[in-house]
Amino acid sequence: MKNKSVFDCSVVHLGKINFAEGNLTVVENSSDFPFEVQRVFYLYDIAGGESRGSHAHAECHQFLIAASGSFEVSLDDGKFKRQVFLNRPDFGLHIPPGIWASELNFSSGAICLVLASTTFDEADYIRDYETFLKNINE
Repeated sequence: MKNKSVFDCSVVHLGKINFAEGNLTVVENSSDFPFEVQRVFYLYDIAGGESRGSHAHAECHQFLIAASGSFEVSLDDGKFKRQVFLNRPDFGLHIPPGIWASELNFSSGAICLVLASTTFDEADYIRDYETFLKNINE
């Protein structure tokens, strides 16, 4: 696992097209997006104030969007920690591999949309924090 910093995680404005009836934001696999999307999933019906995640990936990039409501993302690279608040569907957070991330403090009715660079592979997940610290220090 390559050493990454929480400062390699970036909030990206996806743009917004305004219509009289509402807004539209488009995400496409292109040079403007940090990786090619292979998987899409979303988290919802999470009780207000609850948390999810608490893991890192060895290879998978993730891009988190607050499709509805809000939540915070806690980022940890083993040296530094950083909190990012997401509450607009036209902004997303790119999390490269090698960052321990947790989603917390979900507002009631929040939806966290996740775009991932790989299909699901349990072997790519690092779910134990001590193992994460050991892997980044090797």
